[in-house]
Amino acid sequence: MNAKHPQPSRLTLPNMLTGFRFVAAPGLLWLAWLGYPLAFMGLLAIVFLSDLLDGMAARWTGQVSQFGATLDSWADVITYLTIAVCCWWLWPDVFQREWLYVEMVVASVLLPAIVGFGKFGCFTSYHTWAVKFAAASMGLTLYILFFGGPAWPFRIAAVLCLLAALEEIVITLLLTKPESDVRSLWTVIKGTRQNKN
Repeated sequence: MNAKHPQPSRLTLPNMLTGFRFVAAPGLLWLAWLGYPLAFMGLLAIVFLSDLLDGMAARWTGQVSQFGATLDSWADVITYLTIAVCCWWLWPDVFQREWLYVEMVVASVLLPAIVGFGKFGCFTSYHTWAVKFAAASMGLTLYILFFGGPAWPFRIAAVLCLLAALEEIVITLLLTKPESDVRSLWTVIKGTRQNKN
């Protein structure tokens, strides 16, 4: 290792908050498999909180990194796939009724990753404002759905997730190299125009 440029530690507060989601996934699956919906929702709330706090912690501590952004994207994929499986086990009637919207949410996580791997050979970690808004909407509306509320908020959130995913796919198609923390498609278009001038 070069003494002049030591490798920054990956064991940071933001990365530990993100890493919690990997550790929590088996716990969520276990609670769902055993049929404990309230405990599942409690742990899921902590998972969502860690997702909210990891980016804030990275900015507050000056520990924003490409590794952290990629880790966060992987954690998002694991979390949403875990939620889909757990919903299937805990609320099979709701899952069956809302299967189209559940598939939209799963597709919104998988398709941008597949396109990113196809073009760049790596995971894209844009964290756009649209994705942040869609994720917050999904987190809130899942609880409304789980507690027996109306399905339309969840359905709207699923559509928002899909639209945010489409924005990420277009960003991938426009970029010439992978970038992290791209705020919006408009940011990319504006940057492309400036580079041409």
